[in-house]
Amino acid sequence: MNLKTDLICALATGNGIGAISIIRVSGPGAKSFLGTSFSKKLGHQASHSLHFGLLKNLEGALIDEVLISVFDENKSFTGEESIEISCHGSPFIQQQILALLCSLGCRLAGPGEFTQRAFLNGKMDLSQAEAVADLIASQSKQAHLIALQQLRGNFSNELHSLREELIHFASLVELELDFSEEDVEFADRSQLKTLVANVLRILQRLAQSFALGNALKTGVPVAIVGAPNTGKSTLLNQFLGEERAIVSSIAGTTRDVIEETLNIDGIIFRLIDTAGIRETSEQIEAMGIARSKEKIELASIVLCLADAQNPDSITEVQEWQKSLQVQYPDKHIITLINKADLAEAALPGDLKISAKLGSGMAELKTFLVSLVMGDFDIQNETIVASARHFEALKNTIDALEKTSFSLEDSTSADFIAMDIRQAMYHLGTITGDISTDDLLGNIFSKFCIGK
Repeated sequence: MNLKTDLICALATGNGIGAISIIRVSGPGAKSFLGTSFSKKLGHQASHSLHFGLLKNLEGALIDEVLISVFDENKSFTGEESIEISCHGSPFIQQQILALLCSLGCRLAGPGEFTQRAFLNGKMDLSQAEAVADLIASQSKQAHLIALQQLRGNFSNELHSLREELIHFASLVELELDFSEEDVEFADRSQLKTLVANVLRILQRLAQSFALGNALKTGVPVAIVGAPNTGKSTLLNQFLGEERAIVSSIAGTTRDVIEETLNIDGIIFRLIDTAGIRETSEQIEAMGIARSKEKIELASIVLCLADAQNPDSITEVQEWQKSLQVQYPDKHIITLINKADLAEAALPGDLKISAKLGSGMAELKTFLVSLVMGDFDIQNETIVASARHFEALKNTIDALEKTSFSLEDSTSADFIAMDIRQAMYHLGTITGDISTDDLLGNIFSKFCIGK
């Protein structure tokens, strides 16, 4: 396999039957590659032009009437000479065209190979290339927005700017090492302290945004827990606007975990209706309760339902909340008082609903969104959604914190230079300024074929 000289091809649209399918070809000589198999010569056609004609196999038999788009080198997605064949969306036609391309000397592209070539040819940096996969996989408005901002270079530009500032000072510190015998100081330590503190503040904010970015990317798991008959299944049904879970007055109706997704203001919430938690000797119900406890561990938000008609239930749930918050300090553990319409006395707390009537649901949804968003402004702030980027940011922060300590401790320039080099290295792995074959292989192997 040669990423620079091979001609590659793949189906760029989804598998299966459709009105139109697109097959992408990229590599040196792609425009003239079809030769006599296409009824028009494409080698000298202008970039970004469309050409209708007949496509035939090597025996001269007609495969399909197609429309071919041509792109010159440096003017295509990959940065290479490329063509895109639009054919009728029959799986048979798709396979016939791919077979023709392979018989003419093309090879099938690997996962993400088109995007990898775009990165290698300087059409985008590594962070932007990863955003392509996130954009394709986005299932909500907010996940789409984060991926689009990253694809347009918002994240990359911010990191490039920070890295350039570090490079400037690192070069001065390195210069000091060359004149160590003269005991000169080229890098102003006070300015360097200010720079490191500013970069740390920005990177720490980016790292903090990962919890939000990951939630928007993968969905926010919300466990609905409580004693039997507190209205957990009714709440799930009210969220979804349909009778998804069986509701009855018999305690222990829900025997297993039920999961559904809900989009609120562009955020995907994965709602988990659990079996009522209580002591029971009934084997199947006990299994459901055990699964409920497992789901609590996996959830980001836990809604603990209390029965407004039962003061003991409210007290018990509030104790649950305190206990769970100690056990899971990183989770949002919320007491939610249900059946508020039936309460005879004033109720404590701010979150009161009637899952049966739907009262308080708008406020609950707004509250859930606010828990996820925190104080981040998704429209104007860079949000980190990649675990790889998060790890690189943490490593960069560690290196800069060492730099900050060294500056305060008047450590020698060689140790300061080493820490700054480490920070620049980890920042560079995000954008691809520093990359290895193993890193690239791992990233692009997760892409779909044809992208």
